[in-house]
Amino acid sequence: MQYSGWPESGELVVGEVDEIEDFGVFIDLLEYEDKRGLVHVSEVASGWIKNVRDHVNTDQVMVCKVLDVDESSQQTDLSIKDVNDHQRSEKIQEWKNEQKADKWMELAFGEDVSDEQFSSVANALVGEYGSLYDGFEQAAVHGPEALDGLDLGDEELTAVVDTARENVSVPYVTVSGYVDLESPNSEGVEDVRDALQAAGGNGEVPEEVDLDVTYVGSPEYRIRVQAPNYKTAESELEASAARASEAIEAAGGTADFHRDRRTDEE
Repeated sequence: MQYSGWPESGELVVGEVDEIEDFGVFIDLLEYEDKRGLVHVSEVASGWIKNVRDHVNTDQVMVCKVLDVDESSQQTDLSIKDVNDHQRSEKIQEWKNEQKADKWMELAFGEDVSDEQFSSVANALVGEYGSLYDGFEQAAVHGPEALDGLDLGDEELTAVVDTARENVSVPYVTVSGYVDLESPNSEGVEDVRDALQAAGGNGEVPEEVDLDVTYVGSPEYRIRVQAPNYKTAESELEASAARASEAIEAAGGTADFHRDRRTDEE
């Protein structure tokens, strides 16, 4: 996705070296339509520079910092030396992510998608989540709910969600806990089984959460939760243990939730 406006001072931008002169380097800004910037020789690298070509190559992709923008003269002053390794790495990854998101837009709406529709959907996602990639990622994790309130038609919403779920690799975290379930009743096995079914959520666990309960060794059971973030994972783990406890205690049994596995020696 390319922006039609101008970058702002202090912004990090990705560009491709177009022309190298003794006085500096001209760079095409890859994120902005028909925009070009100049890195003065003094901003190419720290210290004295004998030959600019020792530091940059034509067609090389660079991360630059915007020093100044003069729209009236169509000039953007850039710096290469003011970008550290961490900033460079993060910005390149962000740019690559946006390139992926552009391809997802083509998958969602076809290569012949009109500029008007592309811009409409892209601007809605960027306006809500800050980037096209983050918009698709949220749609993959949370489904249609992530797009509630956006100015998208039903078909557009479905296209974004379906494409996101087929193509976005969502980062997940995993947390685990253990619950001891015991029942003194003659039907104690059934009581524990009901408690385990309750722990599993009875089909009410959020779609983006993967929860399973496995047998460890009587009376201990392991609850494992995989979710998009720790807050959700911890919340669902605690909710699962609470459901199991409520079910077994209602039947006259006991439950004890703990985070570490217990051994026979304990």
